[in-house]
Amino acid sequence: MPSEHDVVVIGAGTGGYVAAIRAAQLGLKVAVVEKQQALGGTCLLWGCIPTKALLEHAHAFKIVQHAKEWGVRIGEGAVSIDMVAVQTRKDRVVTGLSRGVEFLFKKNKIDWIKGTARLAGNGGVEVFEGEKQTLRVRKEIIVATGSAPRSVPGIELDRRRIITSDEAINLKEVPKAIAIMGSGAVGVEFASIFRRFGSEVTILELLPRLVPVEDEAVSAELEKSFRKQGITSHTGAKVTSAKVSGAGVDIEAQLADGSTQRIRADYLLVATGRGPVTAGLDAERAGLLLENGYVKVDAQYRTNVAGISAIGDVITLGTAGHPQLAHVSSAEGIAAAERTAGQEIRPINYDHVPGCTYCDPEIGSVGLTEREAKKRGFDVRVGTFPFGVLGRAKMAGETEGFVKIVADKKYDEVLGVHMIGLRSTELVAEATLALRLECTVEELIRTIHAHPTMAEAVGEAAHAAHGAAIHM
Repeated sequence: MPSEHDVVVIGAGTGGYVAAIRAAQLGLKVAVVEKQQALGGTCLLWGCIPTKALLEHAHAFKIVQHAKEWGVRIGEGAVSIDMVAVQTRKDRVVTGLSRGVEFLFKKNKIDWIKGTARLAGNGGVEVFEGEKQTLRVRKEIIVATGSAPRSVPGIELDRRRIITSDEAINLKEVPKAIAIMGSGAVGVEFASIFRRFGSEVTILELLPRLVPVEDEAVSAELEKSFRKQGITSHTGAKVTSAKVSGAGVDIEAQLADGSTQRIRADYLLVATGRGPVTAGLDAERAGLLLENGYVKVDAQYRTNVAGISAIGDVITLGTAGHPQLAHVSSAEGIAAAERTAGQEIRPINYDHVPGCTYCDPEIGSVGLTEREAKKRGFDVRVGTFPFGVLGRAKMAGETEGFVKIVADKKYDEVLGVHMIGLRSTELVAEATLALRLECTVEELIRTIHAHPTMAEAVGEAAHAAHGAAIHM
């Protein structure tokens, strides 16, 4: 006899498990099908959490390396990093958080069905894990199967020397040299990790600048900082060949000036993006409309097939640039669950999605870049304020970076806020709320920012947008 639920969620990542919890909170009987042996999906098990744990270790190592500046005595020997201990602690953090999700499933009476799901049609989901079982769904199937790292044509992953982030998070030794293809969030975060641990790092980016989705001023500041740290960056560079040879990889790249660069590295980390996971789902057989492998949905995350929704990295809204971010997947999961329960929902404004990159220095951004605002026809005014002026930055010994506010001259509305420097991934929360509330620059100016904090730079950047920065 098929098991019956109101909602069946396929995938237990940050979109799927959040959708399941919200649906259960609203009184629906919920099951989640997940083939991994732990809950949490890519973000918790392979992405956001383990990489940021490694970055925290890199930051701790940085502090210890400069212990004398802080008046801390740690002995006469050279400071080193123990990657086995690092990996043990990273795994402990991940396991603890995953078990936390399991607890939430039990608390909300959500059934975790272990196995691989297939859309069976007529409101059914088949699960394969040993003996096949069929789930009958009364209200909604929510597809939340996420994404996986992908390579580019001509570069074959062997997952030993030519690797993805999935393998990079588990390296038990510090590479002497590592090359990184791609300078999005994944690429620059691993560049920061391995450089701090002592690797020679080379970034190869096809586009003209690092972190190409960010404001151009942020890209320039990051490149300057990386150069100072000893990270080599080649922008406008196309990797033409990568071949495993012995205990390393021989790489050839065509640089922006037409010359050929040959690089020998222990590893080549391919960080050129992620693709949707739909293999084995039988999406097309179930009648779902796909676009370049992504499941096409409307603004309320409904597919073209009644009773099936999709959220997170696996979807496209039919427009360019759906962000593959954990917090976006969670917001979409909540929206899909509330709609399924009969509540009215408002479409997400994707211009107001914050982006956080945890490299050193950190990047936080939300809203339109200066270029995009001008492209959309706004008469733009800009205010920029450097962190280095602040007392808090000087105390922390972290004086790189700035806050940049992009605003509309006509109505004084804040259109975007872009920052690079210490705590930027936290400070962007204020900027996100400002955009959500259609805040003006004047209102930011009149908002008192505590002293001494890094957040003062947000208020000062607002003053600067009106030509009246106090401390600059």
